Amino acid sequence: MNKEYIEIEKDLIPYRFETELGAELFEFEVHYNAHGDYFTVDLFKDGEVLVHGEKIVYGQSLFSEIYDERFPAPEIIPIDESGKETRVGWDNLNKTVFLVVDNDG
Repeated sequence: MNKEYIEIEKDLIPYRFETELGAELFEFEVHYNAHGDYFTVDLFKDGEVLVHGEKIVYGQSLFSEIYDERFPAPEIIPIDESGKETRVGWDNLNKTVFLVVDNDG
């Protein structure tokens, strides 16, 4: 698997950043819900909102429920490669759980 990682800078949340996925440029806007201890992502392409409030769920590919041709080709999956974690929260994101981009998917 040809992997890359999308790093979330928790100290900047809420914030927006650009990243190249496949050969296309996308914008992500990251939010955190402290009450529920979870993160959400808004996805933009060319100024258009593709997704608003997609929850980052451990082991589930982002945007898989609403995918169409405007979305990134590679899968983005939040996982802990050591296999110890089972959810995504403030304490483990970018420590043991990472957003893995599967460029072979």
